[in-house]
Amino acid sequence: MSEETPAATGTTAQPSQPTAIRVLAQYIKDFSFENPGTARAQQQPNIDLGIDVGATPHKDGQNIFEVSLRMQAKAAADDATLFILELDYAGLFQFDTADQSVLEPLLLIECPRILFPFARRIISDITRDGGFPPLLVDPIDFVGLYRSQKQKASEAAASNPPASPQTA
Repeated sequence: MSEETPAATGTTAQPSQPTAIRVLAQYIKDFSFENPGTARAQQQPNIDLGIDVGATPHKDGQNIFEVSLRMQAKAAADDATLFILELDYAGLFQFDTADQSVLEPLLLIECPRILFPFARRIISDITRDGGFPPLLVDPIDFVGLYRSQKQKASEAAASNPPASPQTA
């Protein structure tokens, strides 16, 4: 069995170096749990779950970004709100690249994947401590979420074309 090298095939492919991600810190940025009712539902509650991901450059620069995973959950049954939960779990990440084409997917896919298990545990613990069965959030498809956000942004840009410059 022969192996072909890039020189043998006439191409000189450079192996891509994986981008290193350093987790500098993880923390709860904002958190709220409301348990407004004392009545417990006799039926399975309806749970609305919302998830949002955001990233901003850190003031120190040096390819450091704060990535925020915001999760909201509201449980209701029998026309009563059982609990309302809001968690903004963030992390500081440093990268060894400044290439925007590589950076954006890392910030909005890979970093939330790192943060998610910790946020999931916090949500599970607080709902249990609030007197409910633990809310175990299913794994999230951050690639699908990223693609959905990109598609919505491109549709919004297409429906709102930039205004043409006015000449006087």
